[in-house]
This record gives sequence, structure tokens and C-alpha cells, in this order.
Amino acid sequence: MKSLIQAVVVAAVLAAPVAVFAQTNSPVTRAQVRAELIELEQAGYNPGRGEDPNYPADIQAAEARVAARHAATGFGGSASGSSEAGRAPVSNSD
Repeated sequence: MKSLIQAVVVAAVLAAPVAVFAQTNSPVTRAQVRAELIELEQAGYNPGRGEDPNYPADIQAAEARVAARHAATGFGGSASGSSEAGRAPVSNSD
């Protein structure tokens, strides 16, 4: 019985950090909505067009441009490129 309690305590201790990094479902503030709308407008989306026949496509394109901009300026993202180590080969042409 004692080992079962220890196992439960160890599992709880190991699972606690996972719960800390979970997303919160807090409501979005007005300032956050306005900032997102400004970003979308800067990416080319115009919400004041009224009946827009291209509605889903144009906002999705603007969101993709905003996401690309955030990915380009983000920290810790994946970087593409290559790296080489060592020194250049020496030719022995005597």
C-alpha cells in the first residue's frame, strides 16, 4: 500500500509541470481584439467592405500573412540553413 501511495505522489509531481504550461481559456480583451484587427488591416484585410464575395479567402490570406510575419520575427523558431565543421581539404599535388 505504501508503494502505491509513493507511485501516485511521484506521478502527481511529474504531471504538475504539464498543467502549468496548459493554455488558458481566458476571454480575449478588447485591446487584444483591436490589436489583431489592426494587424489584419495592415496585412491587407478591409473589414468595412460590407458584402464581400471573397470573405473567407481574403481574411484567411491576411491571417496567413500575419502568421508569416510573426514566424519571421519570433524567438526560438526553427531556422533553415546549413552548417559545416572542419577545415578545407588540402591538395597534395607535387
